[in-house]
Amino acid sequence: MKRLLIILYICLIGLLAATTFIEQAYGTEFVERNIYHTIWFCCLWGVIAVIGFVTLIRRSLWHRLPVLLFHGSLLVILVGAMITFIYSEQGYMHLRLNTVKSSFQSPQSDKKTDLPFTMKLDSFRIEYYPGTEAPADYVSYINYSLPGQKDSLHNERISMNRIFAMQGFRFYQSSFDEDGEGSWLTVNYDPWGTRVAYSGYILLGISMILLLFYRRGEFRQLLNHPLLKKGGLFILFLFYLTGTTQAQETPLRVLNKIQADSLAQQQVIYHDRVVPFNTLARDFVKKLTGKTYYKGFTPEQVISGWILYPESWKNEPMIYIKSPELHHLLGLKTSYARLTDLFDGPVYRLQKTWQQEQGKDSKLAKAIQETDEKVGLILMLEKGTFIHPLPTDGSVQPLSEMEVKAELLYNRIPFSKILFMINLSLGMLSFLLLLHNSLQRNTLSPKAKTISRMAGTFFSVALYLAFIFHLAGYCLRWYIGGRIPLSNGYETMQFMALCILLIACLLHRRFSFILPFGFLLSGFALLVSYLGQMNPQITPLMPVLVSPWLSIHVSLIMMSYALLAFIMLNGILALCLRKKESENNVSGNDAIQDNRIEQLTLVSRLLLYPATFFLGAGIFLGAVWANVSWGRYWAWDPKEVWALITFLVYGVAFHSQSLRIFRKPLFFHIYMILAFLTVLMTYFGVNYVLGGMHSYANA
Repeated sequence: MKRLLIILYICLIGLLAATTFIEQAYGTEFVERNIYHTIWFCCLWGVIAVIGFVTLIRRSLWHRLPVLLFHGSLLVILVGAMITFIYSEQGYMHLRLNTVKSSFQSPQSDKKTDLPFTMKLDSFRIEYYPGTEAPADYVSYINYSLPGQKDSLHNERISMNRIFAMQGFRFYQSSFDEDGEGSWLTVNYDPWGTRVAYSGYILLGISMILLLFYRRGEFRQLLNHPLLKKGGLFILFLFYLTGTTQAQETPLRVLNKIQADSLAQQQVIYHDRVVPFNTLARDFVKKLTGKTYYKGFTPEQVISGWILYPESWKNEPMIYIKSPELHHLLGLKTSYARLTDLFDGPVYRLQKTWQQEQGKDSKLAKAIQETDEKVGLILMLEKGTFIHPLPTDGSVQPLSEMEVKAELLYNRIPFSKILFMINLSLGMLSFLLLLHNSLQRNTLSPKAKTISRMAGTFFSVALYLAFIFHLAGYCLRWYIGGRIPLSNGYETMQFMALCILLIACLLHRRFSFILPFGFLLSGFALLVSYLGQMNPQITPLMPVLVSPWLSIHVSLIMMSYALLAFIMLNGILALCLRKKESENNVSGNDAIQDNRIEQLTLVSRLLLYPATFFLGAGIFLGAVWANVSWGRYWAWDPKEVWALITFLVYGVAFHSQSLRIFRKPLFFHIYMILAFLTVLMTYFGVNYVLGGMHSYANA
């Protein structure tokens, strides 16, 4: 039976992974109709659940209550999902002003389901962020009446993340008519499935906490292992930071610096929020040139130069064009074009080529589109449509002096750039030196040990300073945006780097290898956010994201990814030590090396508990958020599926008693390294390859 369970488990993971790619090729409706909503798919889950239940009984897990509760909670969640699949009803209701309705329609047929009450739309409104055209919420004001109470109307407000529930039916704001006189509501009727699934979520949370404190549990045994009480020392250092900006002599006409700097604190509306003029100017210069300064001029000098002296700036080669093919097409000798290079008189030189390339997924088409956006900014600036001053009627609340100063400080300090340069430099060298020091531990002279202790102190201080510096930048962004920065790819990578540094600060004194791992992983996370296609601009949240569930969900997931990344690097270090041991075959070093490898294995097993538990809690809290926002706690979106795959893959490693191969350190570490590929696929692969409802994470 164990072998059958293993085979079915592997088949399930493989099927879930393959289905996400099938969905990309054939569409969501295809996989829902042929896989997710089929009897055989439910039976596959059911068979695994039944075999798992039998295994729980055979192994007498009631003697280990936390373990029993954990596996039992997963079975309860599956039962809830099955009840939802069989008995729930979903559909939509289209309400027009002053039109009474008492039924909703199925999304996959013309079947209508009657409601035990009537509903009528009084009005629909789009609420905007003050002084902008960015939607803050979509609101339907409805009234309803119960049978026999037609003269007694009850008023309700339905909006994003605010549902209306009546007699088991739940209504969610879904869409609206363009004329503003109609609203579309998603309807969900699932009184029992959701309750059972939520009970499973609560039981899962309780069981995970108990597993961490259970005296006879593996986590407590690992925590008290003698090898984990031996602290490690760190070694050597290199503090590296370069980057200078030099002003160059130029005939360009600009405002003097004092005049330009006086513009920095002026407030304008940009990206649907009130910002200092410096924010708009920085984005303008960075969009055109790829840098926040140009030839030693401040952003305010550059943008004011374009406004006041356009003839001078039109002939300045500052429009960055990356594509070599576009260089050749325009006859450019460098990667920078002048505005006049893009026009023959009034004729835009790229228009004809764009018409030929439009609709193609070619590099040239993307390069032309990027260039169009830069030219568009300049033309908007010339026409006076790019800069929007605050209205004088008092309809928009201006920023306080403190808020302006905070944003100017945030703009002027490149937190991510500074940190990824420092952290990667320190991390790469310290990791190599740590490896060398571990291999030569028994041959270190007293002087070398003294240097090692001094280096350890220095690196500890550097780590704390890096954490404080990054925390300061993150809190500044939080203060400026007025929300927890977790709404897009850039912000989640920033938060992940913060989590990694925090973990390193907490654990590096006990485990020396945690320190270089902390520098490396946080540096890579910051580098990805800095160089990738992630949006560093602070913008208002989409209405569906204005929910406290989002912050908790993303925070737990990012904490999990940070811990799993530590485990992955831990495995690489263990394999390097093992390879060196097999090459040397020096008996005097064997015991030391074995202890080091065993210590690394113990640390990985220890960190695996909170990492997987954070992941599980994050997944199921995300399901609660989905249920609150759009009526379904699970929709088989590619992001959800790959998060579940990651949870299932890492969950296998806990079963070392029944799967003896996981007791072998070599196999365990290789498995942890390969398992991290599912994390990469969940965070990056889904975002940039598969898409889905979570594609906002790219923004």
